[in-house]
Formats: sequence, structure tokens, C-alpha cells
Amino acid sequence: MYCGVDLGSRNVKVALMDEEGRLEFFKFDTVAFYREHGWLEEGQLAVDLSALLPAGTKPRVVVSTGYGRQTVALKGARVIPEIKAHILGAVHLTGLSDFTLLDLGGQDSKVALVRGGRLIDFQTNDKCAASTGRYLENMAAVLNISLDELSRHYENPVDLSSTCAIFGETELIGKVVEGNSIPSLAAGVNYTIFKRIRPMLLRLFSDTLVFTGGVAQNAALREILAKELGVRVVVPDHPQYTGAVGCCVEAKLGSEK
Repeated sequence: MYCGVDLGSRNVKVALMDEEGRLEFFKFDTVAFYREHGWLEEGQLAVDLSALLPAGTKPRVVVSTGYGRQTVALKGARVIPEIKAHILGAVHLTGLSDFTLLDLGGQDSKVALVRGGRLIDFQTNDKCAASTGRYLENMAAVLNISLDELSRHYENPVDLSSTCAIFGETELIGKVVEGNSIPSLAAGVNYTIFKRIRPMLLRLFSDTLVFTGGVAQNAALREILAKELGVRVVVPDHPQYTGAVGCCVEAKLGSEK
């Protein structure tokens, strides 16, 4: 049994992989995970992962990655970069080896060009929340709709010009006051995400786009990406666990050397 852990900004994702490649997934709220299961050890927050896994589960190898990998010490875990974990996971889950990877998480966005299953180049944006899950959550709250409802709309989008998450809320409220419909406003929000990530996607372009992270569950954004870029958009099962799966793959590969 191999264990992969993605220490995300919003959720901690855990994947277990057996020798046959079968996967099992677990998810924890990040703040609750650290508060309930962590303690300070030599100035760093430590977590004993064994207490969170099913009784009797003893992974041969644990590999971790993610937003919190530099500040949280998982006992017995080896740490790998996020981009490596997500590429390994995407290759494993899709069976593809040549693609552009788009990973949109809670607080950052990543784009990588992959050829032959290997990283050629990548770009990341962790300085602004305007192309992340946090932005979508905030905009859905302004519109008083669920994320599921938000993700259904991509037609007749209202033009939203602000590229800042904070100013974007103010602009959206103004568009509500003007009397624009909720479907058009929701479509505008989804198009804003696309406009924010489009430059990275064009610089690292492929005709196949593998879309991962929690935002990959946004059906409207998938439609927008396919339509605007003219690409095939592939979303693996359980896209939010791609990084954790990649850690499992790395753990298995390491044990076979």
C-alpha cells in the first residue's frame, strides 16, 4: 500500500494505492486537519498520518506535496514539488503522455506542458486569487447561488473587466444592480476565470488539455476552454485528487528502484 498526501490550501487530500493500482480517497478540511491532528515539533507543525487512515492501514511509503508541504512535517513522508505530483497523477489517471496540464486549486493556478510524460515547461500563479476556487466561491456568494449552479452557465456572459478578486466582487455587485440576469452574471464569472488563465494556456499550448483540481468540476469552464481554445478537454475521475495520486505513483516508483 502506497500513500500520497496533497496538503492543499482548502483541503488535505489523501490517496491510497494498492499493488494493483486500485485507489481509495480521503479528504479533510485543512484548518480542522491541522488543528485537530497537528502539534509543534522543532518549530514546525507535525502530523501523524497513521491516526487518520483506516485501522490496520500501514503504507509502505508516504509521499506528500501541496501548498503546505514546506510548513507541515508528515511523519515518515518524503516531499516532492507540486508540479511533479500533478503531472504524475495526470499521466496515471488519463493514460496520456502529451498534453497541457491545467490545475486550478483553491488559491493558485498551474499550467504545464507535458511531452512523453515529462515536464517541458510550466507557469504558476499563486499571487492572485482571481483564477482559483476561492474566487468562484466568493462570486457565488455575491450572487447567492451554489457553486453547482454557478458551474452551469457559460452562454451570454456579462463582461466583467476586473482581474482582481476583491475589485471583482464590487464590479459584480454593480452588474447585479444594473439588472443583469443571474445566468448571464454566472457566465461572466466563469469567463473571467478563463480570461485570467488564457495567457498561460496559449504560451504552453497543446491540442489536448488535461484539467485537474477542484475547479475542474466546473462544467461551464470546461465548455469555455474547449470552445475558446479549440482543444480537447480531458477531466480525470476525482480531479481534485490528482496531486495525491501523483504522490502515490512516486511512492510506488521509488519502492521499485
